[in-house]
This record gives sequence, C-alpha cells and structure tokens, in this order.
Amino acid sequence: MSTPEPVLPMAVPAEGLPARVRIHEVGARDGLQNEKATVPTAVKAEFIRRLAGTGLTTIEATSFVHPKWVPQLADAEELYPAVADLPVELPVLVPNERGLDRALALGARRVAVFASATESFARANLNRTVDEALAMFEPVVTRAKAQGDDVRVRGYLSMCFGDPWEGAVPVPQVVRVCRALLDMGCDELSLGDTIGVATPGHVTALLTALTGAGVPVSALGVHFHDTYGQALANTLAALQQGVTTVDASAGGLGGCPYAKSATGNLATEDLVWMLRGLGIDTGVDLGRLVATSVWMAAHLGRPSPSRTVRALSHQES
Repeated sequence: MSTPEPVLPMAVPAEGLPARVRIHEVGARDGLQNEKATVPTAVKAEFIRRLAGTGLTTIEATSFVHPKWVPQLADAEELYPAVADLPVELPVLVPNERGLDRALALGARRVAVFASATESFARANLNRTVDEALAMFEPVVTRAKAQGDDVRVRGYLSMCFGDPWEGAVPVPQVVRVCRALLDMGCDELSLGDTIGVATPGHVTALLTALTGAGVPVSALGVHFHDTYGQALANTLAALQQGVTTVDASAGGLGGCPYAKSATGNLATEDLVWMLRGLGIDTGVDLGRLVATSVWMAAHLGRPSPSRTVRALSHQES
C-alpha cells in the first residue's frame, strides 16, 4: 500500500540555495551493511528497484569488499546483475584492485574508494596508514578512469569532522587528503561526518578551506550522520556554500561497523521534506519513498527511525 504524496510542507524558498539537489542514496549499501541478520539478496534487489521507482537517480548498490569484512554484502556478484537494468546510476564500493576487477566484470561504471582523514580510523577500517591507503587507491582510480569517459570515481572520506579515538580533526588535515584524492583522479568527494559530531560552523569552515585549496564545490558531496541531531542543520550549511550533492539513507538506516559511536545516516525522507519546504527540486516522490522505507522496515522487523517516515505513515515507536 503506497503512502499518498503529502500536501505539506509549503514551499518557501530561501536566498542563496541551489535550485536542485542530487540525492546520493546509500540505504541499500551503507544502510544495510550493519544489519546482524542477513538480508536476502532478493529483498535487497527489490529495495533498490523500489528506490528507483521513487525518482532517485543515484542508488549505491553494494560493495565489492571481501565477505570476511562485511558479510552482509557477500552477495555483490549476485545482487548487482539483478538490478543492473535499472535506468539509474548504481555506484559500488571497491577497496582495492581486486574489488575493482570484480565490479568491472559485472559492468559497473560508477565506483568508489573509501579513505580516512585520520590515522586511527585508517588503521581500524583499512589496516593501513592514511598515506598507505592513498597509495593503495591510486592504481584503483587510475585503472577505473582508463576504462572510458563514462566511468566516474567517487572518493569517500571518513572522519572529516571528528574521530572517536583522536577527537577533533584539524581542517588542514582533511583538506590534504581531499586534495590527494582529487589529484589522483576522483571525480567527486563525499565528506563524511562518520560519528555525527559536525556542527554548521564547522561545515562552513571546512568547505571554505576546501574551495580555498582549489577543490571545486561542484566536486563535493556531504554525508552526515544524525548522532546529535545535527544532520539537517549541517546539510543546510553545506547548501549555503553551494554543495548540490547530499548523501542520505532511506528510512535513516545505517551506521558504521568500525566506529561504534556512529548512529544512523541522515534519513532521505527527512532530507526531502526539508528540501521541498525550501523549494529545492530533488525529483523524488516522497510518498513512494516513505512507502518503500515502511516496506523495508517490515522486513527488518523494526520501525524506521526517520521522523518523516513515522509522521507520514503513522508508525508508532
């Protein structure tokens, strides 16, 4: 049963904001990778198909990591072909050249590498220093770009705003790794607030420093977690700086397996609600999106944490 497209919120545009935002939907990958119980491949495929039916144009499908590290995504070879016919972009994560080979063999044209702004998280997530990880990614990015002009590479950067082991992360430290990823050939960078500690002033300061270092704002996306309830405020700060790509997870699913204090991603529905109220186009049917998250929540056996999903579907906590 679908949820009707809501009449509210009333659109009241604000000056200095983009006319359109591209949502980089991460629910099927980042959202599900932490689930303890294995989600069947058919359910993941149907989730992606339903997400595509909402008007989302970029839906991260899976990750070609070793099954030992993320067992939930061990079905990448089975899942990707099951959704490859969809008329949307289906990015996949690749940790190394072996992962890239697996992705390319299935026809993937959107790939992503995942780096860290801090040494502690680089060790926890990749068992390497920051610079060793960058050295590992360089041939991956080079080989991916050599596949043709239609291949695009995204660089994820975790711990941009704070680290559970190191605390505050200096802005110049983040800028250095961003520049390295861009210089090796990444087309887009996703700035990750992995443990959800960013605040709007910090977001503004980092984006200002990045553009000052020659990183075009058009190459930047933001990825906020809502640990302290700041994700939407941080997103608005990023939009005010010219960012037009925002990562979000349907239903607010997800966390981070290597950072225990990380809670859910920014819910796509909450993001769409705010953007609609600001008169910013996303191309997303909010009613269909809510219905999709309610459907997935039923499969996971718990209600969605998204405030918008609960309000529009009348879910009880």
